[in-house]
Amino acid sequence: MPCSVTCFGTGDGHPCSDRNHASFLYAIGKTRILIDCGEPLDRNYKASGLNYDEIDSILISHMHSDHVGGFFMFMQGLWLEKRRRELPVHLPGGAIKPVREMLKAVLIFDELIKFRLRLLPLREKKAIVIGNSSSRVRITPFCNSHLNGLRARFGKKYRSDFSSYCFLLEGANRRVAHSSDLGKPEDLAPILSKPLDLLICELSHFSPEAIFSYLNGRPIKHVAFVHLSRPLRQNLPKLRRLAAKMLPKITHSFPNDLAEIKF
Repeated sequence: MPCSVTCFGTGDGHPCSDRNHASFLYAIGKTRILIDCGEPLDRNYKASGLNYDEIDSILISHMHSDHVGGFFMFMQGLWLEKRRRELPVHLPGGAIKPVREMLKAVLIFDELIKFRLRLLPLREKKAIVIGNSSSRVRITPFCNSHLNGLRARFGKKYRSDFSSYCFLLEGANRRVAHSSDLGKPEDLAPILSKPLDLLICELSHFSPEAIFSYLNGRPIKHVAFVHLSRPLRQNLPKLRRLAAKMLPKITHSFPNDLAEIKF
């Protein structure tokens, strides 16, 4: 059964002149799952030629703008392109009320859209099942430490949801892990307990040596490194040489925007 991920955006959180922000469309069998909505998702999705009813669900890993900044424009796109299917969106629970209010603030009212938009809370290790019996995908969210520093600094002052998740996707006899943003390589431990067909892994919030060392020897068929920090992106040949040296037995890549990875 064909499986792939299209990298709509592989950039880090800084302004990027050559990369879009984080957004990845997984096609696992007949099920399509969008992870994160960095801008300009609306433009890239339209350019893909995909039907606006094709997405089965959206997952928002955390509330940094480079992961959610394109969400509201994408909702407008779904409305104007006349999506009809119900759309479940899974996101940090504390962000649901503010996101609902923001949808109203940008004039995307329930009465205007022709599909049911369901905002649902992510819960640690509580699996989400998407798709029908012939093409079912099980997604398990795992909390990570990416926003622990911000929580410690601002958690008492602001009511923001400082949760951050990585995801394990299982379906069509494949196991795929999506790191989103991490605090440290060890955050990947729960999704590395069994062999993986693919790991989409960020490379911005720790050194390449740290993550390469942590992944070396793991039973992973392919690691695609995304979300590269600007200095690493600017010296990609050096990074490729280091990865080849430290990950000699794992297929690895550094995909550009709009790359499609099959697994």
